[in-house]
Amino acid sequence: MKELTYVRATDAAEAVAAVTADPDARFLAGGTNLVDHLKLGVATPGSLVDVSGLPLTEVESLPDGGVRIGANVRNSDLAVHPLLRHGFGAVSRALLAGASGQIRNQATTGGNLLQRTRCVYFQDSSTPCNKREPGSGCSAIGGYGRYDAILGTSEACVATHPSDLAVALAALDATVVVLGPDGERRVPMGELHRLPGHHPERDTTLAHGELITHVELAGSPVARRSTYVKARDRASYAFALVSVAAGLELDGEGPDAVVTDVRLAWGGVAHKPWRATAAEDVLRGRPLDAAAVREAVDAETRHATTTDQNAYKPAMLRGVTTSALTTLAGRDLA
Repeated sequence: MKELTYVRATDAAEAVAAVTADPDARFLAGGTNLVDHLKLGVATPGSLVDVSGLPLTEVESLPDGGVRIGANVRNSDLAVHPLLRHGFGAVSRALLAGASGQIRNQATTGGNLLQRTRCVYFQDSSTPCNKREPGSGCSAIGGYGRYDAILGTSEACVATHPSDLAVALAALDATVVVLGPDGERRVPMGELHRLPGHHPERDTTLAHGELITHVELAGSPVARRSTYVKARDRASYAFALVSVAAGLELDGEGPDAVVTDVRLAWGGVAHKPWRATAAEDVLRGRPLDAAAVREAVDAETRHATTTDQNAYKPAMLRGVTTSALTTLAGRDLA
């Protein structure tokens, strides 16, 4: 690890000013991702601005039944918070599906959204990687590709976004509140992360120096009836092969109940949490059954790009999406 300057910020504006003034500066919160990259030589900032002590640790109820979550709320605390457990089940379950208990005790809400890919080539500084060193090439293309993206890929990158929380927030249309040198702005969750295109080194649409301060969720029937399902190699401390955050609102009961609203977002399939809008459109306005879910997932994945190593993902997506919607419907969809 190279020598660097460490600054502990006393307020958000000071932190933003410090990072904005130094192109080589980075924010440091829980450090569960960044510190690993410092050790691996993947990240080499000139200075770290520690924001972990900022008073952004509250989970507040909003008048519309929503919640406002401080960026420094620990994942373990947020997962069990009553407002999240009762009103936003997908978020609570996504957090509990992520990492280990020890890491959840350290990781923060804002930092979780800014995780970088766990692609093995990105984390190995001896291999070419456009995300780590733009223009050097993508070793994953033609290399080990079991975890690679199948949607929204480019010739420059096939890496996937690792956050479970981000998938749940994408499904429930969260808003990310950001403070930058020009003041505060609000970013829809679906616009926070980028597809790789020709610049996979850019994970998000945030400008240098912009700091996530809060995440807001609006209350709704579909948020109250939501869940998260993750398929992975082992039950703990493993990233998603594929995952789904789902919310459901039905008109009626039993097999004839019609889908009035549905939200689907997938993890493990793209450079960003993938909002499955085509699948949602197939499901709305019709009774929910296994055939409808299969048709919906197939509509969303019709342009998927797979290899021999990750060709299992569309079928696995059908499985996890069916599982999630079966749980929310409270009956067998067959």
